Amino acid sequence: MGVPHLLLLIPAHNEERRLEPTLRRFAAYARDHYPGRFDLLVIVNGSRDNTLSLVHKVAREYPAVRCLDIPERIGKGGALIEGLSRATACDLVGYVDADGATGPESFFTLVDRCADVDCVVGSRRVPGAVIHQYQPSHRQFASKVFHFFVWLFFRMSIKDTQCGAKVMRLAAAQKVLPNLHIADMAFDVNLLYALKRAHCTMREAPVEWTDHLGSTVRYFRTSLVMFLSILRLRLVYSPFYRWLRPLRPLEGRIYAALRNPPPRRLSGDRAP
Repeated sequence: MGVPHLLLLIPAHNEERRLEPTLRRFAAYARDHYPGRFDLLVIVNGSRDNTLSLVHKVAREYPAVRCLDIPERIGKGGALIEGLSRATACDLVGYVDADGATGPESFFTLVDRCADVDCVVGSRRVPGAVIHQYQPSHRQFASKVFHFFVWLFFRMSIKDTQCGAKVMRLAAAQKVLPNLHIADMAFDVNLLYALKRAHCTMREAPVEWTDHLGSTVRYFRTSLVMFLSILRLRLVYSPFYRWLRPLRPLEGRIYAALRNPPPRRLSGDRAP
């Protein structure tokens, strides 16, 4: 097989301050250094600022850049699910965060490492990773607590589920797409656990990473939502989930109170 056709997804909600440099860096790097076909799809959702306009501006300069505009806010996970559902004509599909914390040089090393596995997970916690700007101490602590619960609930060997840089084969993405339903930032856990259950091969690979200021995330609220989502995911794959049907309207109200999009319903409202 020749150089794979790569589709890169970037979810964006009110990212006018940080998105444009990321788009230009990735589009220019791919144009100059990636010999295969490259497409970049920005999933703009629920934005009330100029995010959509700046994507169109960059797209006029870089034909590889496209935009999917979704009026309602559907969360990082919801946006990536929408993007993955449209990935039908590529060989590899990956995603990065809008802030460009993982730059194109580092991301494209993940693409190279996907030659013999189904998914490559960018990681800040394996040998070779380079961190230029660390997160504040309270965020590092919350990250360690979250990772402990991910390990406790799912027993995955992945050391860094939350690094926003991943690449997978299209066949693997399509295989697990029906099992992806977490709309918030815990989507990565949903994806990796679905790949594990589907017996897809995965490897972690080091990235060069910089924590960028200006995030629109409210960290305490986001952390609480992420914990609720992985707890729900654990229950989905347990024999007790069907007994929780009377509580599902309450589930939606809890996510609404926390100002986050609720998980998408599973097919048949059952564990896959």
